[in-house]
Amino acid sequence: MSRFWKIALIVVAVLVVGAVGLRLVHKPGAAGRSQAGAPSGQPGAPGEGKGKDEPVPVTVEPVAVQNVPVYLTALGTVQALNTVTVSPQVGGLLMKLNFTEGQEVHKGEVLAEIDPRSLQATYDQAVARKGQDAAQLSTARSNLARSLDLAKQGYISKQDMDTLRNTVSQYEAAVAADEASINDAKVQLGYTKVIAPITGLAGIRGVDPGNIVTTSSSIVTLTEVHPINVIFPLPEQNVELVRSSQARGEPLEVAALDSAGSKVIAGKGVLKVINNQIDTSTGTFNLKAEFPNDENALFPGQFVNVRLKVNTVQGGLVIPSQAVQRGPDGDYVYLLQPDSTVKMQPVTTGQEVGDTHVMVTQGLKAAEQVVTEGQFRLKPGSKVKALKPGEVPAAPTEAELKKAAQGAKEGGRRGHRG
Repeated sequence: MSRFWKIALIVVAVLVVGAVGLRLVHKPGAAGRSQAGAPSGQPGAPGEGKGKDEPVPVTVEPVAVQNVPVYLTALGTVQALNTVTVSPQVGGLLMKLNFTEGQEVHKGEVLAEIDPRSLQATYDQAVARKGQDAAQLSTARSNLARSLDLAKQGYISKQDMDTLRNTVSQYEAAVAADEASINDAKVQLGYTKVIAPITGLAGIRGVDPGNIVTTSSSIVTLTEVHPINVIFPLPEQNVELVRSSQARGEPLEVAALDSAGSKVIAGKGVLKVINNQIDTSTGTFNLKAEFPNDENALFPGQFVNVRLKVNTVQGGLVIPSQAVQRGPDGDYVYLLQPDSTVKMQPVTTGQEVGDTHVMVTQGLKAAEQVVTEGQFRLKPGSKVKALKPGEVPAAPTEAELKKAAQGAKEGGRRGHRG
């Protein structure tokens, strides 16, 4: 084959390949397939930008202004105001117990009775001895009185007169000693009735009737629970705050809460004592509060959560606790802007207000709107639809539903043609 024909064949082949390629490029539906094959979110994807500017429904609440009490909390132990172990002051046979275990007894009531017969005999002997000495004293005084006239006439010596006077003094002393013995025997006899020294709850008895008791025996323990004390510790960094609050002169309010710290079981308590030293081993100092305990809500030895009110912040800024989000740079909230967008606003929180709200010390102003529900769908600058607490987004209208269905149908047709 000549060189001319070789060049001609090459030119024809190039033209054929070019024509086939051009046909493929301009084939109907190629653009549709290219567009249908584009991933969602890339240029050319169907529905690009659709829904991008739709607002996100969120719940918002305004920043409230209110007086916020400032509390210090601790775990405390209930302690009886007074605890007394009742023991007999004389020994003998225990004849009777006049109390019921667990009941409240009153000061001055007879709790127990001890056999009084031996002490009664001692008392009677002392009375009789006094009578005997009193008679001898009377005789000595009569002898002295008669001797005085004789002494003036010189019939009785001075020595005898001194003896008579000393005899009178001797019997006077004997009568005085007998009086003391009677009083002592009377006191010992009175100890056979064991008296309640305080008003309180009687515990479990320590001895049964019929036993011989001594002064070392324990009959029962009484605990005074009206009022009652609660002892609780606080960290040493709070000592100045508590002392300065107490120095204002008003009693500091104390409340006792249950183990979960959510329910007040005893209120109306007042702070009574701040201990005079800090425990160096724990870095805490103890305080004592007193409660009326009229309803017997507190019991000695019980553990309770203690809430001590030390101050009240006037005009504090309060928001729901759920509005506060935790981030790597600290706490923040989503703050509603005038253009219905949100921004991340750093905040500093303070005292908790009840179980659902918290006080904000920095970052917000009164009446500003913060997002309380729906934050997980937000980012800075998101467009939102602000709803009040309890509101739900309105259901789509029939026209909106038809429009959405038509859009989905057209999208399906385009894909089918492709």
